[in-house]
Amino acid sequence: MADDLVVGLDSSTTATKAIAWTRDGRLVAEARSPIPLARPAPDRYEQDPEDWWRAAVVALKALTDAVDPARIAALAIANQRETFVALDSAGAPVRPAIIWLDERCRPAVDGFAARVGEDRLHRLTGKPKDTAPVAYRLAWMAGAEPEAYAKAARFVDVHAYLTWRLTGRFGTSWASADPFGLVDMAARRWAAPVLDALALTPERLADPAGPGQVLGAVTPGAATATGLRSGTIVAAGGGDGQLAGLGVDALAPGAAYLNLGTAVVAGIQTKHYATGMAWRTMISGAADGYTLETSLRSGTFLLDWAVREMFGAGPQAADPAIYRRLEAEAAETAPGADGLLVLPYWNGVMTPYWEPGARGAMVGFTSGHRRGHVWRAVLEGIALEQAMVTGLVEDGTGERVDRLIAVGGGAASDLWCQIVADAVGVPVHRSATVEASCLGAAMCAAVGAGWYETSDAAAAAMAGPAAARFAPDPDATARYRHIMPVYRELYPALRATFARLPPAPG
Repeated sequence: MADDLVVGLDSSTTATKAIAWTRDGRLVAEARSPIPLARPAPDRYEQDPEDWWRAAVVALKALTDAVDPARIAALAIANQRETFVALDSAGAPVRPAIIWLDERCRPAVDGFAARVGEDRLHRLTGKPKDTAPVAYRLAWMAGAEPEAYAKAARFVDVHAYLTWRLTGRFGTSWASADPFGLVDMAARRWAAPVLDALALTPERLADPAGPGQVLGAVTPGAATATGLRSGTIVAAGGGDGQLAGLGVDALAPGAAYLNLGTAVVAGIQTKHYATGMAWRTMISGAADGYTLETSLRSGTFLLDWAVREMFGAGPQAADPAIYRRLEAEAAETAPGADGLLVLPYWNGVMTPYWEPGARGAMVGFTSGHRRGHVWRAVLEGIALEQAMVTGLVEDGTGERVDRLIAVGGGAASDLWCQIVADAVGVPVHRSATVEASCLGAAMCAAVGAGWYETSDAAAAAMAGPAAARFAPDPDATARYRHIMPVYRELYPALRATFARLPPAPG
């Protein structure tokens, strides 16, 4: 049975998962280890990169205790995106890693965008002006911590850091590098005008390769630490978002993945490079092409907040049944929640407005509304937002979405999947795997191992059938289409009001 497994190593914000998969995408064994997250000040989130490696070691060692390492042909990495660490010439961090959640760079965003040219920056990198791309955090660091910035020999993503610890080489995937906002997306190379504005050269960054390309092999030292065989292939993987789309085989025309997680992220695959305010353009986890990605920062985060702060249920673990009760009450409420509408911008808004200071709202309350109305309105607000941005991507690119493949914790909700299907007006297919990013990384490893010629072929062979399908109800879809013009007008109407409110708590 030698070389009959590949490993997807998913290094996310809070944990690392190592999962072994077969050629047909069957999960054989898995292990995981937590990653600490520090919040030293409001809007600041950091990690010790040594914890990335420590969690990977623990997860891989547990995995290789469960399966014979001789069976593992290759490994590839899925990583939390828009997170970076600055390393000195010996590979030691010059400061803690800055995490994608971090917004300390907000005062530097406008100045850096103006330095490069906002339109030029968007056109080159595919990313509208926002706090998320690493380029703005580098601009902040250069101004606020110039000594540390000058001392840094390399600025690398999580993928590159783990690849270095495994192979001795700072290799990464183009699908991990592009969230830095430093990549000329059309040319697949570092964008010289952006690097020049940061006084950077490519030598101070990782060496990118296409997903599935071999980056190196596990060194004897890394083999001792992880239990992997020395010489095991390490292939380029990608950002967790793009690899989730690969993992559920959302690559064919008309398909899009929908991650109903802490944030709600959807991605439409395209062969053609395109930019627009309604999406950010990412390099695909597939063999070529791009992912046109929409993102709402308030997904299950908003549901958990509502349970904790509005319904007084405390932490989720204290009363997990509250979610089932709320869903049952919401299911008894008609589409439209009897005129209650939620604008789900609790954490600002990315696509399509790119306003980090945006706020959420619930409008239309009467004394006749009950908590089932509120819960349904929250689910509907997120679904209406997805319907709006999906339509904007379609209108802006000519791409058409005829089905959504749902992953993430929220996809377990039948009611939410049905509401999304009704609001967007297309079927929602619930993925059979809850580890889509990890499976996407395994598909890249399968290409690196030579099992499949392309990641598209690996996806076709390894992604299983949908676990459930939710067809849109024509009457509900008609109701949501009636509501949509009101929803579209809500944020533009409230934007000036939000700007006049006192600062929000950190």
